[in-house]
Amino acid sequence: MKNSQLNQRLLGLSRPAKRAVVLGVDIVLALLATWAAYSLREESLHWPQGHQWWVYLSGPLMAVPIFVRMGLYRAIFRYTGLDALVTTALAVGLYAVIHLVFLQWLLWPVFPVTLGVLQPILFLLLIGISRATARFWLAGVGFGRGFEQGRMLIYGAGTVGVQTASALGIAGGLKPYGFIDEDPGKIGQTINGLPVFSPAMLSEVVQKYDITDVLLAIPNVSRGQRNQIIHTLRTLHVHTRTLPALSDLASGKVSVQDVHELDLDDLLGRDAVVLQADLLTSCIESKTVLVTGAGGSIGSELCRQILQQHPRQLLLLEHSEFALYTLHRELDGWCKDTDAKTQLVPLLATVVDRRRLDWICTTYRPHTVYHAAAYKHVPMVECNPSQGLINNVFGTLNMAQAAAAVGASRFVLVSTDKAVRPTNLMGASKRMAELVLQALASEPGNQSTCFSMVRFGNVLGSSGSVVPLFREQLANGGPITVTHPEVTRYFMSIPEAVQLVLQAAVMAQGGEVFVLEMGHSVKILDLAYRLVELSGLQVRNEQQPDGDIDISFIGLRPGEKLYEELLIGDNPMSTAHPRIMKALESFMPWPALQTQLGMLMQAALAEDEAGIRVVLHCCVQGFHDQPDA
Repeated sequence: MKNSQLNQRLLGLSRPAKRAVVLGVDIVLALLATWAAYSLREESLHWPQGHQWWVYLSGPLMAVPIFVRMGLYRAIFRYTGLDALVTTALAVGLYAVIHLVFLQWLLWPVFPVTLGVLQPILFLLLIGISRATARFWLAGVGFGRGFEQGRMLIYGAGTVGVQTASALGIAGGLKPYGFIDEDPGKIGQTINGLPVFSPAMLSEVVQKYDITDVLLAIPNVSRGQRNQIIHTLRTLHVHTRTLPALSDLASGKVSVQDVHELDLDDLLGRDAVVLQADLLTSCIESKTVLVTGAGGSIGSELCRQILQQHPRQLLLLEHSEFALYTLHRELDGWCKDTDAKTQLVPLLATVVDRRRLDWICTTYRPHTVYHAAAYKHVPMVECNPSQGLINNVFGTLNMAQAAAAVGASRFVLVSTDKAVRPTNLMGASKRMAELVLQALASEPGNQSTCFSMVRFGNVLGSSGSVVPLFREQLANGGPITVTHPEVTRYFMSIPEAVQLVLQAAVMAQGGEVFVLEMGHSVKILDLAYRLVELSGLQVRNEQQPDGDIDISFIGLRPGEKLYEELLIGDNPMSTAHPRIMKALESFMPWPALQTQLGMLMQAALAEDEAGIRVVLHCCVQGFHDQPDA
């Protein structure tokens, strides 16, 4: 039988069967230690005679009860660490004392004392070897497999780095070869047998040991230092990975499951936007909060962050049963773990069903509504214009009117930079949704509800965003597809976007469009290069014909722009937060917009794409159908 098959068969045994196997091995080792002790003392191969049989039998009879009492058979051997080995040594030490005293009492004066000392020493040695063998073999780090493993350096020799090295040693697959650390007191030393090198030696160590992976175990380092380290690693063509932030390692223990690909902020190479948590509570704490599109990437993160502000009720509105089930289970688990008192209410609904929305709002009377439900994929809406417009425009109208009818205090629309001078139907539909809220905010009868919109760029990590697509293409060996060599986008992470939405709700007075100051836009081609290089690979091009991954330019998709904008006008105003701007952009009064909405609905119901575009050209400033050349 192959080693892997035997390994799986042993791991598949029941817990009592595994303990029986280990107990049997220990009995054999106790007998073997006694035989070896006699043979060494007599300097010849031994065969027991007479009273010596009592010495052989006494070993297992005394060792097994002591081992059971000290919990040695409750250990999981493939995860055996230093604590377990210390416990084993203590158990054998206790056994040695009791065994020696017993044999001296039973067999004195014919029992040799040297045998009572030598046998436990040999027994401890055999037990230690058996436990170490079980750990490495059952954990899948079998002998002779080292050359098949990835070779990893751990950047950071602190507590997190050392724990990670231990976890990797148990799990296998990646073999730690050493640490990189800036602490002069650690450089040149060894930690658990692994050398510590200075950052200046990084390139030399990577080449000398043929390092394939570098793990960033520096969760508390500044963003500037982190970016500098990542920039250096890009040139070494090693697969760079990372560990979570310190807040995610609060337990003080690290497992191999914590190792993951670089964070999205690392790929962007810029500082994350730091937002003010003290602005997040006034619309949420002890209130009923409704999130539409709760199962989506933005909606689910909204729910997670809202839950941390302790609302009285959190209403999860979602049309996908599976997405709603998954989110509710996750949030319910979080509430139980943290003893949160928030009542979670999963609501299956679509925002185009006004009757259902009215019932929900009348029943639960939400104080704040975060409207994230939308069809957001540009090509998909281009292929399904009527459904895209009905969902994005009239779904927003339905939800806004239902919330206003019960006196909701605030209504916040999650919008997009594609709403600015849109070249596609998705962007135009989101601008129409903004126009709906701006018009409603201006109506005297809606003053009890504060309507606002939050507009931001591409959200990294969301479904359909570019980085997950690039990673999937990279895992498949390429090519990575980029629409155009000059295409640029603004980027932000999902947590950043959600915090902006939450804070905008607090600062809104009615009808504003809020925009995050996102710094410089990012060229998609540069992002693709960075991702390839930090995966330990090279882009194949004219300069590097022997590279690993091709980048293919597929052309702009219908309705896609080379670049995105965040404001229609040129009059952004500052807010209480230095990274958030607001604009009071032009809009149509409600009576005029209501007429256009009627025409839009008729065209959508008739699947009249030309009629849809006529209305959009009339209402949406800067809307044009052809992408930039």
